[in-house]
Amino acid sequence: MIPVLFHLGPLTVYSYGLMMALGFLAADYVIRLECVRRGLDPEYSSSIVIAAAVAGLIGSRLYAILDDLPTYLADPKSMIFSGSGFVFYGGMIGGLLGAYLVSRWYRIGLGVTMDMCGPALAVGQAIGRLGCQLSGDGDWGLASNVPWAMSYPHAIVGWNPQTVLKLGDHYQLVPACTDLADCLNVRVHPAPIYETILYLGVFAILWSMRKTSHPAGRVMYWYLLLGGAARFFVEFWRINPRVFYMFSEAQLIAFAMMVIGGIALLVTREKAQAVSGQQPGEKESRPAMSAAQA
Repeated sequence: MIPVLFHLGPLTVYSYGLMMALGFLAADYVIRLECVRRGLDPEYSSSIVIAAAVAGLIGSRLYAILDDLPTYLADPKSMIFSGSGFVFYGGMIGGLLGAYLVSRWYRIGLGVTMDMCGPALAVGQAIGRLGCQLSGDGDWGLASNVPWAMSYPHAIVGWNPQTVLKLGDHYQLVPACTDLADCLNVRVHPAPIYETILYLGVFAILWSMRKTSHPAGRVMYWYLLLGGAARFFVEFWRINPRVFYMFSEAQLIAFAMMVIGGIALLVTREKAQAVSGQQPGEKESRPAMSAAQA
């Protein structure tokens, strides 16, 4: 674990920030390849990524602040200078809004833009979760004895009874250790690694679909379904508070993504069959099942 890479005077360079930057660069490269393939201006990718990055970072931090407002009000400086406290769903909403505004400016169809953004989002998430792993920003999982379980003693958010948790009765989170010394003997699920593997699988599936004839928007619909499924299942092992029986807030949002993506795929199924030359009664060609669906 390397939460802090180095200091430049008052500026602290975090490993999470580096991986986030690499995620944006990877997303830019993926969209740029699609722009070239579709005959669009390659600079369109940079415009999308820059707008999505700025709007995504703002949305991510706003979501984190609103979701834990008392903590941030107790330390207002952390609203700006903290190396943790970014929430993906806030970033996704902000990023998609940024991409939408850029698509309007360039007068390129929103569906086409979203289809290029789907694989980019998946690969960006995969790399970003490596930043969570390196920094120890609290995205790890519940206490576990599985052979690959690990500890995060140098976590940027601390490794203590408040952050090392397990599920108690009635699905509430309780400390998995009693003091700092005890916590050093506890291992947890490396949930960021789980997500990296799953999102790379989602990316591989979406990337394999890019040359298939389909109505604009369907790649993004598959992203909502598969990406939502990946997060939904990983949440069973993460330490996010359960807000509805055994389900966390992030899990409910992921489920909503799956429902929206699934419904959109069903609604556009006949149109997809027509585009691909199939008859309405024939089965649509589907991508291989991902690890998130297995």
